[in-house]
Amino acid sequence: MKLVTYYLPPDARASRTAPRGLAGTSWAQFGDQVLLYADDSEGEDLATRASSSALRLQEYSAPARKEHMHIVVQNGRLFQQEHPDVPVILDRGRILLVDLAPERVRRLEDKSLTCYGVLPLAPHHLVFAVREAAAARSRRVEWIAQLVNQVSRPAFEATLSHLPSFPTRHSTSVHYANAASWARDQLQALQYTTQLQSITVNGRSSQNVIADRQGNTAGARDVVLITAHLDSINIQGGPMAPAPGADDNGSGSAGLLEMARVFATHHGEHDLRFVLFGGEEEGLFGSKRYIASLPASEKQRIRAVVNMDMIGTMNTSLQSVMLEGAPVSESIIDALASAAATYTTLTVETSLNPFASDHVPFINAGIPAVLTIEGADSTNSNIHSMKDTLEHINYDLALEVLRMNVAFLASEIGQAPPAHV
Repeated sequence: MKLVTYYLPPDARASRTAPRGLAGTSWAQFGDQVLLYADDSEGEDLATRASSSALRLQEYSAPARKEHMHIVVQNGRLFQQEHPDVPVILDRGRILLVDLAPERVRRLEDKSLTCYGVLPLAPHHLVFAVREAAAARSRRVEWIAQLVNQVSRPAFEATLSHLPSFPTRHSTSVHYANAASWARDQLQALQYTTQLQSITVNGRSSQNVIADRQGNTAGARDVVLITAHLDSINIQGGPMAPAPGADDNGSGSAGLLEMARVFATHHGEHDLRFVLFGGEEEGLFGSKRYIASLPASEKQRIRAVVNMDMIGTMNTSLQSVMLEGAPVSESIIDALASAAATYTTLTVETSLNPFASDHVPFINAGIPAVLTIEGADSTNSNIHSMKDTLEHINYDLALEVLRMNVAFLASEIGQAPPAHV
């Protein structure tokens, strides 16, 4: 197998059409980078053919059989930490291209639902794209801009600073129960209708925190969900080891509570629901239990789900966010990208390869959901350990992700007419 890459010009990076290739080659797009690959038996040397093209190509020396090429979607560096012997062909942080035999992939299935996912590289595969802001930008709406401007660093920082004060937020610990009760108190103080939903995590009890606000439109209403997982974990240390979880996922949980504060006095047309899940780190138990508890009529009401998981670490030179979903989620991805371009300075990456967070059970149920996560040309290697502390948080990045999500949420739930306020 011969492998070469080239970089796309900015105006071609978000295209959903095929990148430029060479006859007899397959391609895979990784943001601004395109991989071309061909079997040796398919003709003359790929690099030789490339030399006569207008593409500026870099040849890779690592050989790989086509059936061994797999995409890995990982949290932090968890796949590489667990499998340091696996050759990495292309490293884009959260997303890797690796050389991994199919029989070994089968042994990995369902072993690390919240650490990483592995799937075969398909021919002509858009793995993830980079959205150019100019193409996605829309007209600013004044009342949405006012909500976006209410995102407060002092408020967000105070909330995020409190969450690591719990020695761990392991899902079945008393410290998690205390954190869940504290979060519920914050939501109740904002006048949301709240409840604790009991869940089971590997035979032990835990909780989801749910907060609701009804829309101000008579008749049928949709509901929009903002979600995050509240639990943290220290894999090597065990259930009672220190697990501050500042980025994973104090940042997402604090972001959810900050968004709840911003919308506390807003009167929307549609219903609004915030959910903090337990049991995410052990296998998405909280989100699976939540979806299983919903009647069909309530699932049909869900207009969109935005999940926040790790929004506070700078892994790229520019402030960057990954929007990760599935084909069912594409309209939400487009709307979030538009919100980012219109109300923030974020660089947006998009992927239709969902793994390893609470958006996945919604997608599996046919519900449109998107993960918003920090961009990852390099990745946060501190998660799932005692090193995931506040000193690594980049508040400017987290606030920009929150502004994007606030703008999207506002556009989805709308603004109720004054007569209904």
